[in-house]
Amino acid sequence: MISRSRQVALALTVVLAAGAAWQGREHRPPESGHPEAPVVRDRGFTLVASGGVLPHGPVLERARFDAGGGGHDFGPMLSGARPVVAGADLALCHLETAFGADGDPGSTFLPEIARALAATGYDGCSTASDHALDDGTDGIRRTLDALDGAGLRHAGAARSEREARTATVLRAGRAEVAHLAYTYGVGAGPLPPGAPWAVGLIDGPRILADARAARKAGADVVVVSLHWGTEGQEAPDERQVVLARSLTAARTGHRPDIDLILGTHTHVPQAYEKVNGTWVVYGLGDQITGATTGREGAPDPRGNRSTLARFTFTPPGRPDGRWEVTRAEFVPQLYDVDAGRVVDLGRALAEGAEVRSVRDRIRTAVLSRGAAKDGLFMGE
Repeated sequence: MISRSRQVALALTVVLAAGAAWQGREHRPPESGHPEAPVVRDRGFTLVASGGVLPHGPVLERARFDAGGGGHDFGPMLSGARPVVAGADLALCHLETAFGADGDPGSTFLPEIARALAATGYDGCSTASDHALDDGTDGIRRTLDALDGAGLRHAGAARSEREARTATVLRAGRAEVAHLAYTYGVGAGPLPPGAPWAVGLIDGPRILADARAARKAGADVVVVSLHWGTEGQEAPDERQVVLARSLTAARTGHRPDIDLILGTHTHVPQAYEKVNGTWVVYGLGDQITGATTGREGAPDPRGNRSTLARFTFTPPGRPDGRWEVTRAEFVPQLYDVDAGRVVDLGRALAEGAEVRSVRDRIRTAVLSRGAAKDGLFMGE
């Protein structure tokens, strides 16, 4: 049975150069797995990542319906993603919204989202986004408390300066994987004057300093989640491309400082690309969201399309070498707004021409920067 992470922190014995504590956890077997998913045990691990979870009105209504009218149940809508997610050694999601206060609707259903994500097989979420401070620092506290309660690790937002300086580290097989997360901004306003550490902001030198500190403290693999790009644009913008080149070019000794970049925010699937030998996912799209509209207010079904990224890492042949990605896949997904379900389009080829058209549009965007020549292929 494929191993999975469990929520047991390793001893905080190493302090990062930036003053951050080092935390990790071991693995446990899942309740169930996908028999066809790549199985990598002693030789490495598989990492799966998905795009934004945005619980718009129709999403909440569906979750209420699936719960039989009492509370909210987000498990059924995520069931289509579970085989891929539960079949990975390490699975990361992106929670784009903050949890509501007592008396607000969010206080009753959003913690249930965290529990559903955990039950689907996710191990942790990036929480740095332009919506992270929509409900202030109290919203961050409620969100991270709920994730903690569900047994999910998190990176990108913090309840205290100490937490902001604490690296999120997860165990995948025998590898220690550091997860760092940053956003281009936090909406219309600045960071709170009394809590400038509340959300990690994108800054190239800072990201590299954090990555190097994580590596120095013992991380075998460093994964960086970036909330960036231009909304609704399938091609990565110039800022994404320039930053990706800069971050992936940075090296210390024989290893790059960053091993994988995962992008969110654009709300539509964007390209995967191998840059300076490192995989960059410019935009995963949104895994769960309501019906979407474009800039002119017209319906834009692209906003309900996304991918699951799945990368297989193999350990280095020498002590100072990098963990190499030896298998790179994307799994096209659709959030069916009417049914309220995530659909694995790689498995839905018998559904007809419309489904194939959506799948092909996603594939075209994902492969638009030549990733196929570097071995990226569509999985299921």
